[in-house]
Amino acid sequence: MTAALEPTIISAREVMEDDTRYVMGTYARQPVVFVRGDGARLWDSEGREYLDFLGGIAVVGIGHNHPRVTRAIGEQAGTLMHVSNLFHNPLQAELARKLTRLTGMEKAFFCNSGAEANEAAIKIARKWAKTHKGPDCHEIISFKGSFHGRTLATVTATAQPKYQEPFTPLPAGFRYVDGWDIDVVKAAITEKTAAVIIEPIQGESGIIVVPDEFLSALRKLCDERNVLLILDEIQSGMGRTGRFLASEHAGIRGDIVTLAKGIANGVPMGACLARGEAANTLVPGDHGSTFGGQPLACAASLAVLEALEEDDLMENAARVGDHFINALKRLQLEIARIQEVRGRGLMVGVELSEPVAKSVLKGLMERGLVANAVGDTILRFLPPLIVTESDCDRAVDILSDALNLA
Repeated sequence: MTAALEPTIISAREVMEDDTRYVMGTYARQPVVFVRGDGARLWDSEGREYLDFLGGIAVVGIGHNHPRVTRAIGEQAGTLMHVSNLFHNPLQAELARKLTRLTGMEKAFFCNSGAEANEAAIKIARKWAKTHKGPDCHEIISFKGSFHGRTLATVTATAQPKYQEPFTPLPAGFRYVDGWDIDVVKAAITEKTAAVIIEPIQGESGIIVVPDEFLSALRKLCDERNVLLILDEIQSGMGRTGRFLASEHAGIRGDIVTLAKGIANGVPMGACLARGEAANTLVPGDHGSTFGGQPLACAASLAVLEALEEDDLMENAARVGDHFINALKRLQLEIARIQEVRGRGLMVGVELSEPVAKSVLKGLMERGLVANAVGDTILRFLPPLIVTESDCDRAVDILSDALNLA
């Protein structure tokens, strides 16, 4: 990583005042202004250093200011930043080829976010089903506690009322099931079912790891009932669990896979990948994206893939993730407030026995550790894949102090 630079002098108070006055209040922001990042560290406007165990919510997957990505963006910005999708784009073609190889898919559609990737997946599934199963076949089954995005379609697929209620009435054609019981899913599938969408690990609900056995049974059921399986790997993909896709741990492939977050290390990008008939469902005029797959974003994403493979970052995620989880489990033996430690690779959740997550998070920030509180009882950790065992040990020590004082 590059050497640390002197902090930029910015008035945090003025930034926060302007934010409150001019920016729509869609985020409950922490009272800090970050101005610089390097590797697994951030610096605020006062020059204070933080250990970043959130990574922009799994976005900065290979670390802040990664030299491969910085170089790729700079070179591409000086060559060609954007060209319409009405023309061929060599970087887009190369990225699609590499992503299909890594995921076992056949074709890719590029967009700008995870929500857009899931929106594309829903459209593919509905068109595929109407073409191959009949005009009334359009329903999508999702799981309670899921999170698939904030567009009207994807927030409807997101089976959490707190995200849905302000925007009712919601689009029709979505059904929800609860828990990891294959018989419940079987009973929910009807002649109108086009697809089932699932996250191998539910991130926004607090790192809920779907059992491998259930994913395997779900794949078999979808095959038997001629229903597409959509794997939402937006948070769990891109090497975060030690494999390129979290679903690889269960030994399955989806018919459609969605990626975003860490795909371009902070440059906005999403991808919807498909195989079989689903890969050829969309035709010119069915769907599109003005900025999706532009040269600049593709250059950044190609640099990320290069780093993942050549720098052994997926192996690092598996090894360091195991170290982090085991260290947290040892802390659990010492601190009764920790009810459960769960996760896979560098996608880790700590559930507390008391509703103090937000006050603990405040303590973490005060001690220089960036994380995330999910509701009142869960802490979420999504550090960059370059993180070290010593970084994790420091994070556990900070968490121990914050828990003891909360």
